[in-house]
Amino acid sequence: MTDPADPDGYDLRHHGDAEVGEGLVDLAVNVRAGTPPSWLAQRIAGSLAGLAGYPDGRTARRAVAARHGRPDAEVLLTAGAAEAFVLLARALRPRRVAVVHPQFTEPEAALRAAGHPVERVVLRAADGFRLDPARVPQDADLVLLGNPTNPTSVLHPAAAVRELARPGRTLVVDEAFMDAVPGERESLAAAADVPGLVVLRSLTKTWGLAGLRVGYVLAEPPTVAALERAQPLWAVSTPALAAVEACMSPRALAEAAEAARTVTAERAYLVERLRGLAATGLEVAGDTPAAPFLLLRLPDAAGVRLRLRDLGYAVRRADTFPGLGPDWLRIAVRDRRTADGFANALATAMA
Repeated sequence: MTDPADPDGYDLRHHGDAEVGEGLVDLAVNVRAGTPPSWLAQRIAGSLAGLAGYPDGRTARRAVAARHGRPDAEVLLTAGAAEAFVLLARALRPRRVAVVHPQFTEPEAALRAAGHPVERVVLRAADGFRLDPARVPQDADLVLLGNPTNPTSVLHPAAAVRELARPGRTLVVDEAFMDAVPGERESLAAAADVPGLVVLRSLTKTWGLAGLRVGYVLAEPPTVAALERAQPLWAVSTPALAAVEACMSPRALAEAAEAARTVTAERAYLVERLRGLAATGLEVAGDTPAAPFLLLRLPDAAGVRLRLRDLGYAVRRADTFPGLGPDWLRIAVRDRRTADGFANALATAMA
């Protein structure tokens, strides 16, 4: 399937959940396994008693602001990062838009749906998909990239991202997976000295809240105000607000930090297992993956994906990401037992 709105035929609306099926081990969706934790589910359930009233996001907004050391006026709560992409596309009036690819395709889909022409800055596999700020058009007044980037798992240095900022430009950095990076190194969420910076965050991945739709924007007050004017009233539900407050607590931040350390170790184990298949032509993209997923290049990836389904594993096709083709797959990082089973299945599928 291709997206008729995309001139190059990429299916910008394809997501990993389309790959999942009954009885399959899910390596296609990048949500942390075993989530949400019971304490968080109980906190959300406890909010249901207040459903008769309209949502009041002030306390949750204040919690996000305190977590990142910013004023309340620099925070906007959204129904997931996906709503933030739509708000940006509706509220901003850029003259020239540049999207750094490969990356999550929803930002570009939202921009195109709002009638904005989009230029693609495609990073090269031969360069490890590393960001080269010089390749972004100087006169682009809206620039979007992910960090760490979905699907490449590359974590761009904050210094390189900062080079993209300049007066008159809105720089949007999607940090949906940054809380899976130990210490959140390279994050710009607390940066107050970067002109035009907009940072997007999501609670979906680490906390398993894809069905709740909750995220937030961090930006200068005029940008937040413009996005808020484009947002429907009461866009974030009472249960979602309860989740925001809970996930900003010291307990939650400590749990997220431990989860980030765990996924780092599990990713390293999976990489070693996969490198044992190098003789088959399998490559793991990027020098030092830094997200809870990996991008793989392998011969006959489309056929391998189908054979993996027969063997009980769902993985994410990656030919829907601009800059990638039919020889790429994305897989989520799971525990070591799952990694062993997958590596064995992959060896069979590639044989």
